Amino acid sequence: MQKMTSAYANKMIRTLEEEKALLLSKESDSCTYVAQVGEEPVIPEYDYAEVYGAIAAIDEKIAIIKHALNLSNAQAQIPVGDTVMSVDTILIRMTQLNRRKAVLEEMRRRLPKARVEMHGYYGRNATPEYVYANYDVELAKQDYEILSRTIIDMQMALDQYNQTVQFDVDI
Repeated sequence: MQKMTSAYANKMIRTLEEEKALLLSKESDSCTYVAQVGEEPVIPEYDYAEVYGAIAAIDEKIAIIKHALNLSNAQAQIPVGDTVMSVDTILIRMTQLNRRKAVLEEMRRRLPKARVEMHGYYGRNATPEYVYANYDVELAKQDYEILSRTIIDMQMALDQYNQTVQFDVDI
């Protein structure tokens, strides 16, 4: 049993994935060889059973770490502002809020009334056209700021959790 934080677990998973990628690359380069008829072949060192076992061991370790990480993410109770959420809930909410923030970014930049530039084959339209915001631009700006602060609060709580709270991993 080993204790680790989410940040450490993710770094460990990345390291294991890199190690596996190296093994797969070496396997790809060494599992076959080419030789001309009548030529003494240069056979690369390769042990199928050894490589297969090493990849399986890495995959098992990754699965164990990811499972422990997922359990921790689902069970954690992290205070964010005046509420408490699990890590997975925070991640879901941050995705949702970031999508809405992107919409509000456009809406807050829009002028209440703006001239439409008309470019066409025959030149400009003689009658000017305007596009009007059909909402309160100031309210969109305020909501954007609130969403931004909420996302920052969630990210800060998540960062603190990832760096400090430990959980058990059976490796």
